[in-house]
Amino acid sequence: MRLMRNSVLLLAAVVFLGASAFAAGDTAPGREMARQATKGKELWITADHSKFDALKQPFKSGPEVTKACLTCHTEAGHQFHKTIHWTWLDPKAEKELKVGKGGLVVNNFCINIQSNEPRCTSCHAGYGWKNKDFDFTSQEKIDCLVCHEQTGTYKKFPAGAGNPAPPPGMTFKGNGKFYAAPEWNKVAQSVGRPTRKNCGTCHFYGGGGDGVKHGDLDSSMLKPAKTLDVHMGIDGQNFTCVRCHTTVKHDIAGRIYSTPAATERKSLLEDDLGSKIMCESCHSNRPHKSELGMKLNDHTDKLACQSCHIPAFARVLPTKMWWDWSQAGKKKDGKPYVVKGEWGKPTYMTKKGDMRWEKNVVPEYYWFNGTIDTITAKTVIDPGKPVRVSMPVGSINDKNSRIMPFKVHRGMTPYDKENKTMVIPHLFGKDKAAYWKGYDWTEAAKAGMEYAGLPFSGEVGFVETEYVYPTTHMVAPKENAVACEECHSKQGRLAKMTCFYMPGRDASSVIDAGGWFIVLASAVGVILHALGRIFMSGRKED
Repeated sequence: MRLMRNSVLLLAAVVFLGASAFAAGDTAPGREMARQATKGKELWITADHSKFDALKQPFKSGPEVTKACLTCHTEAGHQFHKTIHWTWLDPKAEKELKVGKGGLVVNNFCINIQSNEPRCTSCHAGYGWKNKDFDFTSQEKIDCLVCHEQTGTYKKFPAGAGNPAPPPGMTFKGNGKFYAAPEWNKVAQSVGRPTRKNCGTCHFYGGGGDGVKHGDLDSSMLKPAKTLDVHMGIDGQNFTCVRCHTTVKHDIAGRIYSTPAATERKSLLEDDLGSKIMCESCHSNRPHKSELGMKLNDHTDKLACQSCHIPAFARVLPTKMWWDWSQAGKKKDGKPYVVKGEWGKPTYMTKKGDMRWEKNVVPEYYWFNGTIDTITAKTVIDPGKPVRVSMPVGSINDKNSRIMPFKVHRGMTPYDKENKTMVIPHLFGKDKAAYWKGYDWTEAAKAGMEYAGLPFSGEVGFVETEYVYPTTHMVAPKENAVACEECHSKQGRLAKMTCFYMPGRDASSVIDAGGWFIVLASAVGVILHALGRIFMSGRKED
């Protein structure tokens, strides 16, 4: 049986090496198609905003700049109001469910924005979302600059509810740094297409710091080498985020809660108006040369490209993998304190508890059809086992599902022991009920749940939680792709995925018996053939 499995692995390795050698010749169909789909990266620019009179008037605030923008871009406000970047709610989910970080969905980072808005909304593309009274119908509240300014000097204040530091000529300290008020005319006149710096301002630092959340998105992706990401590498394709996250009416292609990034796996040859968010868009579903990469191409109906081409995430900077809120609140000499680990990252904070950071993390793998299921603070949980506050949706029987790599962030998160629901704590604020002020979980939970309009029993406990992030960035060069034996082995990457038979990993009495029957039958055939040749040779001599 071991001999048979080793033979299968050898065959797979030969196929893989053959495909790699072919790809090295730069003529693989997938490579040719991708080059065709992404060639001509220079985009036409037909306007110099520094010449517009509307942007030369004196500005004192962000809304004033937005008002000037809308005089030309008359439909932009209406378009942006419909996007998840504005609402922070899933536009496809039923409104009463309040699915999204602007609603009642919980995570195991800072849990939920309710009652914590001034801190959390510093990454909102708007001005002034400091409580539930924020006017989502106001177009002038939209922050055009955070996505479009190109000076690199425009910064949101960390606890300013989406506003930069006011007023002009003064600086304010936040997160240990000084923030100066923007030079409004300078930043307004610099606007252009979003760069990775615009996107990374929020997406690299989500969850409270560099690399906290995603694992495959951090500041190392601002100017990555090709060895970190073949698409974004400055010595490679040097793509910006919007190169793949194509946009229609300010709606940016990408993953949201209950809606896949794309419902069809089409190449741009099949639909040249489609987005480029899927690997198949540029590479097709037959990316390897058919003669030598036949077996690799056979994988594409069940295996996401990322599973082979992203061997690990957090390859340059560490990412947070564990967050234990139950240990928060400890003090030294009556004062909050911070302990930092080997990478200069906090491993303990009085405000947030214990944390663990890791680098070069091997992903976990799940069936995934592009949809993420989540729970809210209304969902009844089972505290007797880890609570999956978010989870990938998919199965082996779903034709749209593929085996996909994920970062899984785990931690200990507060919940209501009597109602068996996750709680929304009031963390940020100057009032005593705020946890970061009074360090009282009961008071913080009571205030947060009351603000969200949800019941609270008064009993706070902590339960282990899991939160998933699909791993789609940090695509490694082809020579660093996952080797066949890393999956086709007993303790390989897919050891926990037991819903199918995998050569080299699994043993099946039926398949093994069939294999041995073929071996024995072949041996008998060879022996009979040899005896027949000997017999016939003897007759010829006679």
